[in-house]
Amino acid sequence: MEVTLRPGKPEDAAACGAICYEAFRAIATHHNFPPDFPSGEVAVGLLSMLLLHPHFYGVVGELDGRIVGSNFLDERSTVAAVGPITVDPEVQNRQIGRDLMIAVMDRARARNFPGVRLVQAAYHTRSLALYTKLGFAPRESLVVMQGPAIRATVPGYAVRPAREDDLPACNAMCLQVHGVDRSGEVQDAVHEGTAMVVEHGGRVTGYATELAFFAHAVGESNNDMKALIGAAPAYGGPGFFVPARNAELVRWCLGHGLRIVQVMTLMSVGLYHEPQGAWLPSVLY
Repeated sequence: MEVTLRPGKPEDAAACGAICYEAFRAIATHHNFPPDFPSGEVAVGLLSMLLLHPHFYGVVGELDGRIVGSNFLDERSTVAAVGPITVDPEVQNRQIGRDLMIAVMDRARARNFPGVRLVQAAYHTRSLALYTKLGFAPRESLVVMQGPAIRATVPGYAVRPAREDDLPACNAMCLQVHGVDRSGEVQDAVHEGTAMVVEHGGRVTGYATELAFFAHAVGESNNDMKALIGAAPAYGGPGFFVPARNAELVRWCLGHGLRIVQVMTLMSVGLYHEPQGAWLPSVLY
């Protein structure tokens, strides 16, 4: 039977969340990695939030009236981001994942996003093949860091909670590093109380929406990243991301007791600027 696609609704959260948990658990367990979600309840909570958020587009796949998968497009900022995308393990190999991907890419084109990005698990070669066939190009190898909070400081770099009036400086910093801003994500993080800024020389030189799987950070230098990582009370979810080629920062994290949990790949289609400065991506990009 052919899959039927439709926009996601808040009442889909329970079914989509259960599939999300099982799909990620199955592929991670198969490759001897810890699952991205510790429980089905956590996955349901996340997807419930996404389905209620006005700037996330959700698409649901059904077979014979039964939900068998979902995908999401983060539309909060200049560049759109894909995920999480999941398909019921019982109905794999029917191109449902491909259909869900095409649906959000069509949505991004219709909304005139200049680029779309995502992050995929390096061990999941099938998803790498799918995204490559759909036009995505690998851009960066990422390591996921996890462990006890470092609680370290960097002389001359002060970290404090971000405020609403920090948004212009944060957007300017992201524009300097990535060539685009992520204003919607930063604004959400400020309202949720998770965003931090780092100041050096009397001005904002970096920020983090949080130090977590679904959070990102940018700064002028590795010292900004070290200060933000050192100030975080914990590292949410499976951990936070560091570009693997930033060997100095990776070594610093390892030297402070953190460990590499897994390797992932940042991919993009459309607009992409080579980052200038220091940065930590999220699982979306």
